Amino acid sequence: MKPRRPAPLNALRAFEAAARSLSFQTAAAQLFVTPAAVSHQVKHLEEHLGVKLFHRGHRAVELTAQGAALADSLAEAFGLLDLALDRATAPTAAHLRVSTVESFAAKWLAPRLHRFHRDHPELKLRIDTGNEHSDFARDGVDVAIRYGAGGYVEAEKLMDAPAFPVCAPALLHDSERPLTQADDLRRHTLLHDESAAGRSGVPDWPAWLRAAGVDPIEAERGPVFSSIYLAQEAAIAGHGIALGVAPLVAEDLRLGRLIRPFDQILPNAYAFWMVRKPGVASPAVAAFCRWLRQEADDARAT
Repeated sequence: MKPRRPAPLNALRAFEAAARSLSFQTAAAQLFVTPAAVSHQVKHLEEHLGVKLFHRGHRAVELTAQGAALADSLAEAFGLLDLALDRATAPTAAHLRVSTVESFAAKWLAPRLHRFHRDHPELKLRIDTGNEHSDFARDGVDVAIRYGAGGYVEAEKLMDAPAFPVCAPALLHDSERPLTQADDLRRHTLLHDESAAGRSGVPDWPAWLRAAGVDPIEAERGPVFSSIYLAQEAAIAGHGIALGVAPLVAEDLRLGRLIRPFDQILPNAYAFWMVRKPGVASPAVAAFCRWLRQEADDARAT
């Protein structure tokens, strides 16, 4: 087998930047070179590989099938390289990067993290929040905690997420707007969050009202928030009644910031999942996953 010529690394980096942005000009700005230099490097790579990587238009470029395949592989490869270089700058520090949704980070993870730091002071933990899927290689994520229907690679269900109404205690003492039965919700503001929108099996107000035997005709009224966390904070402030997801309201219920005016609970097709980078877990990842399981078990027991 004829040995392959060494890969032109500068050309690969230029191509990856151009493929990511679909712009030679943007890639040039990121690499601190000129657009002509990026174009030259891409052409050099095409000649090296013997394939066309871009369709070049008058004002735009578009990846060919071969270019798209190479771009995906290079994004992962450069992500791993950048991560290795980052870790090499602090060889004595054990880093752990966790990605999760804002609601879970604020309402479940943050109140418990002091126990993890107490037991593992040698680990440097970074928490990132976002709803998008994590690219473990490119983003350097070690563990992701996601609210979803499952189907993730290397995933383990952490907690179920049933839902029920929650509100500030003061709402129960409003003599002009009693809150003793589900039908009384017609006189109160309903707080919504986008996590339930268009997702089959995820509890929303119409579904809860139907389960409680109430006509859901007015269930859509009230403000809509971009996250469960914001809807829950609005409920704590007394601005209305939210559908609380059990793990996310447990701490506020315990502290008396929220109460449950009704017993009706809806099951949830979504749950909280612990997702790991495929492959053998590092000692730091294994320790964090063990801690998550224990905290989830303790929460279910209370």
